[in-house]
Amino acid sequence: MELLTNIKGLNGEIAIPGDKSISHRAIMFGAIANGETIVTNFLLGDDCLSTIQCFRKLGVHIKQQDEKVIIAGKGFSGLKEPAEVLDVGNSGTTIRLLIGILSGLPFHSILIGDQSIGKRPMTRVTKPLRTFGAAIQGRQNGEYTPLSIKGGNLSGIEYTLQVASAQVKSSLLFAGLQANGTTAIIEPVKTRDHTERMIKQFGGDIEINDQTVRLNGGQALTGTTVQVPGDISSAAFFLVAGAIMPNSEIKLTNVGLNPTRTGIIEVMKAMGANLTIMNEEKDASEPRGDLLIKTSTLKGVTIAGDIIPRLIDEIPIIALLATQADGVTIIKDAEELKVKETNRIDTVVKELTKLGAVIEATADGMIIQGNTKLTGGDVSSHGDHRIGMMLAIAAMLCTRNVTLEKKEAIDVSYPTFFDHLQSLI
Repeated sequence: MELLTNIKGLNGEIAIPGDKSISHRAIMFGAIANGETIVTNFLLGDDCLSTIQCFRKLGVHIKQQDEKVIIAGKGFSGLKEPAEVLDVGNSGTTIRLLIGILSGLPFHSILIGDQSIGKRPMTRVTKPLRTFGAAIQGRQNGEYTPLSIKGGNLSGIEYTLQVASAQVKSSLLFAGLQANGTTAIIEPVKTRDHTERMIKQFGGDIEINDQTVRLNGGQALTGTTVQVPGDISSAAFFLVAGAIMPNSEIKLTNVGLNPTRTGIIEVMKAMGANLTIMNEEKDASEPRGDLLIKTSTLKGVTIAGDIIPRLIDEIPIIALLATQADGVTIIKDAEELKVKETNRIDTVVKELTKLGAVIEATADGMIIQGNTKLTGGDVSSHGDHRIGMMLAIAAMLCTRNVTLEKKEAIDVSYPTFFDHLQSLI
């Protein structure tokens, strides 16, 4: 696909599609709750649709009307042994959270995914779940798919996460809801808390004390209405575009502003971005508001430490932002990028270098030289949606043609991305 290049400005308003993390969890909680759950502004991306398909195979009736989804919840006990293998496609969230749910259910199931999922580490989930009492088998002792799960008869545990991962935490909380006794999860660094918020929203009881999350098993959840805010990780691409493109002003509406996800806003403001939060709703189950971004004069910064889990998915687009800032930007403590859809450290460096960026990979991040003019070339998403969108934004600054391979990867999280981009020109 030939990308848009040499653009002179972006102006307009966009309603960002629903948050991917929240959309996944809304389906899962709707399925394990008793009664009907209605989800609005559901993300119609491939990953979230994979979650729907998996739960349909588990016997849950799910009706989809565009971005509105109605789930006839059956409780944990109403889920049925699947007659088919559960295929999560490209979705790491689906598989890791689903392992936690299936670990407490008294039947056998098999989980697979695409080629990318087959390379992503699963023992970070399967190892602690075995401590609960779950029987999980897989390649290399449960490190890789396919995974075979025979669940049931779990006992609560106290567990300190070995990596700062909301997926691992959420998987263990799903198991804890089904376990005998109390489960306590201790985080080394605070990660996104959508699962904890949703447990409360569905009527569950959960205790959060600093970086320890504690709940009792045997709880019954009740169906509810979930209004999914726009995905701040998707909004990040347009926030960066508005900041680095000349003569630009973009308004993004109904964006999720969960404090565990707003690292991108903090970093952009630290770099000097002309970014304003408007119409903020802090009392919602998930905070939200509108974002206004204008062309900005930026400076390089160092990004490291506790903020990394709060912007891990935004680092590819932050790398592009840094190429247009004054000075050097250093990203550290981001080893988790190596086990995403691609090794995002190496992939970002490789693809931005093709466009003329001066960027160097390190063991846990990257070093980016600013004030760099981007030229053009042939690039690839490598099947990674966030790499594909980052390159599409980068291309607009380029003076020569840019061709993107594997653009279809973007459908994972933002099927209308190119339509929204075109609307701003």
